[in-house]
Amino acid sequence: MAEVKQYIFFDFEMLCSNRGMTFNNMEAIRLGAVKYELETESVAYFDMYIKPQHKKPLSRFCKKLTGITDEDLADAQDFKGVFQAFLTWVGGVKKSRFFSWSTSDLLRLKLDAERHMLHETTINKIEKRYVDFQGIFTKRVSKTNPSVENALAFYDLSFLGEKHNPMYDAFNTLRIYLSFQKNPVKSDLVMIRQFILEDLPESSEEINKKLKEQLAKDVAGYKKELSDIYKMKDAGKIVKRTRRLVEKYENVLINRSGIFTQEIKESINLLVVFYHDLLSCYEHHFNHSSKIMVLEDRITEPINELLLKRG
Repeated sequence: MAEVKQYIFFDFEMLCSNRGMTFNNMEAIRLGAVKYELETESVAYFDMYIKPQHKKPLSRFCKKLTGITDEDLADAQDFKGVFQAFLTWVGGVKKSRFFSWSTSDLLRLKLDAERHMLHETTINKIEKRYVDFQGIFTKRVSKTNPSVENALAFYDLSFLGEKHNPMYDAFNTLRIYLSFQKNPVKSDLVMIRQFILEDLPESSEEINKKLKEQLAKDVAGYKKELSDIYKMKDAGKIVKRTRRLVEKYENVLINRSGIFTQEIKESINLLVVFYHDLLSCYEHHFNHSSKIMVLEDRITEPINELLLKRG
């Protein structure tokens, strides 16, 4: 794959109705995007209306939600024409990485490309270079799927531009991405508050102290319910519970900010090791149609070691 030289953030506005509409029929009616050059950090903009195949006038609900009128779409190009203009503006798919705030935009691109019988080759190239940034942000920072406005607020930023204009949605998604990349301390502090500690101390020393206390509390409570043998239906439940506990702490291991101590990371790594061994044990028993799952001492060893670190 060619060297990435630019990021493309894109967003669609679609047909909509308060009476319900299948996603397949929610054709794109506007495409907005921004292009971020990695070397120069310059930003270029793209914004075009799209005339849908659906011939009925826009609903009052859709006009109010999107700010788009029938007059805006009357002289617009169809999806095929707009997509070609978009590719010309991009200037090279192979040197680009594509981002959006949720996979619905990629799915919209694929569905409308199929509707207009566009070649799959280009769409597949975009998909291979696509990143669901909302998914990454949710997993690494916010815990739940935030809106663009809420994600900006984590960095003390407010939305710039016209809301429901896809170009500005794309631009603000870029702003979130740059904040996420360039301010790892803020990102990690938000992550700790969202996943683990609601009341966050000011100093990194106090943060690590509170993290250690909370991890010890969670593991001690978990260990009380951990057994040596499970019926398979109960084994599935303990695997899920363990996964939730790991998801609560695993972002600390990435430690992009450098604020977490080696001791904390080692403790959390023990929890992760235990989870993977537990999951492997469960899958082995499940694949062999076992009625019970037995946990060997070697599997629970990381948890026992973790409890010894509580001092």
